[in-house]
Amino acid sequence: MSKGHAMSNVKKSNQNSVPTSNSQKLPSADEMKKLYRDMLLIRRFEEKAGQLYGMGLIGGFCHLYIGEEAVVTGVQSVQKKQDTTITAYRNHGHMLVSGISANDVMAELTGRSGGCSRGKGGSMHMFSIENGFYGGHGIVGAQVSIGAGLGFAHQYKGDGGVAIAYMGDGAANQGQVYESFNMAKLWNLPVLFIIENNQYSMGTSVPRHAAGEFYRRGEGFGIKGEKVNGMDIFAVREASSRALEDIRSGNGPYILEMVTYRYRGHSMSDPQKYRSKDEVEGYKALDPIDGIKAALLKEYNITEDDLKPIDKEVKDIVAQAAQFSQDSPLPDAAELWTDVLISV
Repeated sequence: MSKGHAMSNVKKSNQNSVPTSNSQKLPSADEMKKLYRDMLLIRRFEEKAGQLYGMGLIGGFCHLYIGEEAVVTGVQSVQKKQDTTITAYRNHGHMLVSGISANDVMAELTGRSGGCSRGKGGSMHMFSIENGFYGGHGIVGAQVSIGAGLGFAHQYKGDGGVAIAYMGDGAANQGQVYESFNMAKLWNLPVLFIIENNQYSMGTSVPRHAAGEFYRRGEGFGIKGEKVNGMDIFAVREASSRALEDIRSGNGPYILEMVTYRYRGHSMSDPQKYRSKDEVEGYKALDPIDGIKAALLKEYNITEDDLKPIDKEVKDIVAQAAQFSQDSPLPDAAELWTDVLISV
């Protein structure tokens, strides 16, 4: 692995560590199987999306989440229904765990009318207010300011909700992020800022583009922060539970740096010449899905046969989504100006 990468500062293990502290209730076997299923669905969905892109059925940019599944799955598993989520353009996994069907997401990727944004958003601009998901944003860092606004909405309405605003390590260097930190703490807004540190801002490694530690970026504003092993579903759940509880207690925003790794390129057009094969393989030894599977087999006495129905269910869901995305019609020409704001 490249010297200086952030994973060296968090716990390394090829088996996820089941929590033993009293701060988090031990997940039940059913909860564990759901976590495994959700992570596996993201992995298989993204693999299929990569295939469809290669076949020319998905156009434009396409950013895959393979390797990072434990982050959004772990956070979402401890959220409350009234919470809202917003993220950047690597958003397929966030959509799936927010309750949007694989059919709706895949059809959106292929630009079909059956997609969650009726085929007009594509990979980077998905949206589902019904599921508390506010995008999918293509402008680096822009979603963080909107996330602060969502936090203000929760505070104004008094609904007890928290806005979860995801960003990448590259976005964490953007100016509007710090304006958002300032406003969020100034008004004590219920916002959980999550920095998904997957080691590279496009093709530039963290040691080359970022000074200091991401989780400490809010210290000047008085915002608490933690660094978390984002490859460990249990570590993600425990830290997220603690942060969300702190926010709901009225203490204002919180920052979690999730140290993770993407196995694929920044986007499908990325030749990945900036990192070695050995580095990628080294991180795959920490695979989050392998980790939760090992915990299921060892700590919960779940057998390989018990997991086969889940594997089949996920395979069938993804196959159906791929077919649906190809069968769904293209948007009608009459939709060209629908939902487009024109200022005169």
